[in-house]
Amino acid sequence: MKRVQLHKFGLALACLSLTWAAGAAAPPAPPASSGGGMLGFTAASAAQQRQLEQRFDSMLSASEMRDWLKRLSSEPNQVGSPHDKVNAEWMLAQFKQWGWDAHIETFDVLYPTPEQELVEMVAPTTFKATLHEPPIKGDPTSYLSGALPPYNVYGADGDVTGELVYVNYGMPDDYKELARLGVSVKGKIVIVRYGGGWRGLKPELAYQHGAIGCLIYSDPRDDGYFTGDPFPKGPTRPPEGVQRGSVAKMQIYPGDPTTPGYGSVPGAKHLPLKDVKTILKIPVLPISYADATPLLKAMGGPLAPENWRGALPFTYHVGAGPAKVHMVVKSNWDLKPIYDVIAKLPGTGDADQWVIRGNHHDGWVFGAFDPLAGTIALLGEAKAMGTLYKQGWRPKRTIVYASWDGEEPGLLGSTEWAETHAKELQAKAVAYINSDTNGRGFLFAGGSHSLQHLVNQVAAGVTDPEKKVSVQQRQRAHLDVEAAQKGASPMLKETAKLAGANGDIPISPLGSGSDYSAFLEHLGIATLDLGFGGEANQGGVYHSRYDDFDHFSRFGDPTFDYGVALAEVAGHIVMRTADAEVLPMRFGDVSSTLDRYVQQLHKEVDSERKAAEAQHKLLDAGAYKLASDPDHPVAPPARLSDVPNIDLAPLDAAAKQLKESAQAYEKAYNARAAKGLDIPSSQLQQVNQMMAMLEQRLLDAQGLPGRPWYRNMIQAPGELTGYAPKTIPAVHEALDARDWSRADKYAAVTAKVLDNYRAQLDKLTALLQE
Repeated sequence: MKRVQLHKFGLALACLSLTWAAGAAAPPAPPASSGGGMLGFTAASAAQQRQLEQRFDSMLSASEMRDWLKRLSSEPNQVGSPHDKVNAEWMLAQFKQWGWDAHIETFDVLYPTPEQELVEMVAPTTFKATLHEPPIKGDPTSYLSGALPPYNVYGADGDVTGELVYVNYGMPDDYKELARLGVSVKGKIVIVRYGGGWRGLKPELAYQHGAIGCLIYSDPRDDGYFTGDPFPKGPTRPPEGVQRGSVAKMQIYPGDPTTPGYGSVPGAKHLPLKDVKTILKIPVLPISYADATPLLKAMGGPLAPENWRGALPFTYHVGAGPAKVHMVVKSNWDLKPIYDVIAKLPGTGDADQWVIRGNHHDGWVFGAFDPLAGTIALLGEAKAMGTLYKQGWRPKRTIVYASWDGEEPGLLGSTEWAETHAKELQAKAVAYINSDTNGRGFLFAGGSHSLQHLVNQVAAGVTDPEKKVSVQQRQRAHLDVEAAQKGASPMLKETAKLAGANGDIPISPLGSGSDYSAFLEHLGIATLDLGFGGEANQGGVYHSRYDDFDHFSRFGDPTFDYGVALAEVAGHIVMRTADAEVLPMRFGDVSSTLDRYVQQLHKEVDSERKAAEAQHKLLDAGAYKLASDPDHPVAPPARLSDVPNIDLAPLDAAAKQLKESAQAYEKAYNARAAKGLDIPSSQLQQVNQMMAMLEQRLLDAQGLPGRPWYRNMIQAPGELTGYAPKTIPAVHEALDARDWSRADKYAAVTAKVLDNYRAQLDKLTALLQE
C-alpha cells in the first residue's frame, strides 16, 4: 500500500539523486558515534558484529530473490485468493526449513469484494465504461485469470445518477477553488484524478461537500504517457490501467473496520456495518483514463484552472454537467480469513526483548513491486539469519519476522496482530523495522528519531549497487545537489544543512500507508520504515494488474541488486538491535528534531496571521477579479478569521528542558562507553528495559482529538493528508482548522507528554551515572 510517491521521494529527505563515476571507491568504515565506534557496542563486540554482518551479506543472493519474486507473483495474490494462502503456507515452510520457530496466525476480517460495477454516461450522449484491464501483448502475466475487477475497497454500495463535476485532485483547496468558480457538487457525482493526496480523502471530502458518488481516474500527466512511454514499451501507465486501493477512513483507525482497537481473532465480536465509522457513505470507483476521456470531454461549465488541466487532448471544464453519469456499486460484505506468518529466533540473555521485522505479502493483483519486492528482501534476511543460527550464532534478543496479510485493504494483518498482542508487545518489543515496496535508487528511512543514528551508521557501511559508494554517501551527495537547485524548498535546504552539520542525514517522520502504524502510532514502539527508490518508475502500474514480474524485472530492479541492498540495510539494523550491549538509540536526535517541529509551529502561526491580514486587505480593496472565463465570474473567498496569540510557551519550555536532559544522557552514555560499557548485568538489564519503553512516553492515553486510536503526539498521519505525516499533529491540525482554542489546549497536552518523556530519560541518565 505504501504510496508510490515515497519512492519518487517527494519527501525532502528522499529526493536524492546524483551521477557518480563508475568504479568509485568502496564505502569507508562507518563514522564514530557518541562515545566512539558502533553505537551500543564495545570496540571488541563491534568488530565481531561487523564480521557477523559480512557473513550475513555473503549469504544473500540476487538470483534467489528473483526466483522467489517470480514464484510469489505467479498468480493473483489479493486477500481471499487461493494464491494468497498458498504464498503464506510456502513462506511458513521456508522459515521452518531455515531453522525458525514459525506459525501462521489467522484473523477473520471484513473484506468486501465487488458483485456489480457500472459506470455509464446517460447525457448528453451515451457511453459505458469498460471497468476492465485487458491483457497486454508482451506481458504474459497479464493474461492470467483470477484477478478481481478494479475497485476501491470500503466504499459504499449505491445506485446513483447525477451530473458530473471535475474537482481536480479533490483536496480541500480544490473545493475552495470550485466555490470561487460558483460550482457546487451537492447532489452531483464528482470525478477526480489520482495524486495530490491520499485516495481515501477524495470520496470522503466529496461526501462532506454533498456529492452522491465519486470516480477516481489516473491522468496521463501524472503517471502516463506525459511522463514516459506507456507499458509495455516503457514503464508508465497504459490507457486501460487502473489504480485500485483502499478508501477506508484509516485516519480514524486502520485494521478490520468491525473490530476497532481489538484483534479480529476467530470468534471475536464484529460491529454491524451500520455502526462502522471507517466505511464511506457514497459509492466510489477507480477508472482508467481511457474510460475517463469520454466523460471529461462531454463536460461543460467554467474552464478548469490551468493547474487543474491534465494531459488528455481536449479542453478541461469543471461542470456541473452537461455530462450525466449513472453509477452502480454492489459488494459482497463477507468476513474472510487472512494469514500472518510469524517466525522467531529465540534470544539468549535478553530473550524477553523482541526485535520485530515485517513486510506484507498480499497484493492487489500480482503485486511484484507492491509488496513482493520488499518481501523477497525479508526472506533473504531470514534465510541468512537462520543459516547463521544453525552455525552457532545466538542473538541476545529474540528476533521476530512477520509476513503480514491484508495490508492493502487497510493494514489489516499487522494491526490485528498488534492489537491482539498489545500488552505483550508493549512489555517486550524494543523496535519494529518495516519495509514494503522496493526499487532502484536511494535509501529512504523514516520513523522514530531515536533510531536515526543507527540508520546512518548502517547506511554508511552498505555499498550502493550502482555507484559503489555507501548508500549514505549517495544519499548525502544528491541531497546537496538538490538543495542547491533554484526553487529548492526550505525543508530540503534545511535538511541538507543539518546533514552537513552533524554528519547524519535526518530521517523523516511517518504518517500511514504501511504496516508500521500500529507499532509506532498506537503502541509506542520505536519504528523504522525502509526502502530504496527514485529510479524505478513503478508509479504507472501501481495497484494495477500490470504490477507483475515482467514489468518489475524490466523497469523495477532488473538485477535484483537493490533487493540485496535492502536486505543488508534492514538485516544489519535488526542484528545490531538484537546484539547490542546497550540498545542503539540516541536521544539527542529526538530533542534536536523536536526543536525543529516546535519552530515549525511558530512559523505556521505567523503564516496564518500574515495570510489573514493579506486577504483582509484584498477583500477590503475589492481586489478579486472575474475569472478568465467571462461567463463564469469568480466569487470572492470567505473572510478568514483573525489569528489571536497562540500559547506555544508550554511546548517551548518542554523542548528546552528535553534538550538539557538529552545532553545529560549523552554525557552519561559517553562516559560509560569510554570505559567499555562497564555496566553490571542487573543494571544493564534495567537500562535496556527503560530505553525500550521510552518511546511509549510519547503516547497520550486520550489520543488525538476525534481519533483516539492514534496516540503518538509527535508524529501521525494527517486527518486531511492521509498517508503524509503531521508532526505534533494535535496542535498542527488545530492550526490548520483555525481552531485557536484547540491549538492552545493541545500545546499544553503535548508539552505534558514531552515532560513525561523527559522525566523517564532523566531516570535513565541517573541509572547510567550510578
